[in-house]
Amino acid sequence: MNRPLLLLLSAAVLGWAASAGHAQAQANATPAASAAAPATASSATFLDLRGQPPIQGDAVAGAGKAAVCTACHGPQGIAVAPNFPNLAGQSATYLYVQLEQFHHGQRKDPVMTGQAAPLSDTDMRDLASHFASLPPKPSGQADAGSRGAQVFLAGDPARGIPPCQGCHGSDALGSRAQPTNAPHPPWSTIPRLRGQSAIYLTKRLNDFRSQRIRPGSSNTRVMEGVAGTLDDADVQALAAYLSSL
Repeated sequence: MNRPLLLLLSAAVLGWAASAGHAQAQANATPAASAAAPATASSATFLDLRGQPPIQGDAVAGAGKAAVCTACHGPQGIAVAPNFPNLAGQSATYLYVQLEQFHHGQRKDPVMTGQAAPLSDTDMRDLASHFASLPPKPSGQADAGSRGAQVFLAGDPARGIPPCQGCHGSDALGSRAQPTNAPHPPWSTIPRLRGQSAIYLTKRLNDFRSQRIRPGSSNTRVMEGVAGTLDDADVQALAAYLSSL
């Protein structure tokens, strides 16, 4: 990983450490209450993901719980419309964390907030494991000389834009952490971006640019800093490149 990106990640993590620590202390103080019911929008706390280990779940059990999910994300985890994300082949840990954030209120969506509210921790682990086990969308043919490829792979140092591959990987496959008790880097919950629709990616990047995802997580804060360096043309170029991979 290059030095500019390390400096950006370090600043993001250190800058929000106090807030994250307070949130973690609250979570540790009331584990029973947190497990009993999702937090309301007003009580949701910042989620520190730096210590999140890879999760394990029952993919077979998850398949039996996924009927409602398929209405938007497709029976094989390939979205039925471009405004929804593909879930097939995504990191199970990333999917679990997103469900957890919808469940507890760190992330909000008109549909997903309600869908995640009744899920137990086991349900979330099983659903995440199920969709992670499905084959991802077939690869496309991206333009390696495009502006999107340049920003993703090399960034734009003159404008302070770090290369996206520093966290998402040069192939945009995201993290590949395996279940283990060993320490994990703070970016182990980074998602696979390869093959997501340009419409979905554009919305997500613009949400980060406008800081709409609150209270969010440590990953949210990193992405807000990165997305804040992008202009509209950069967002469109990145979305087009990633969707064509």
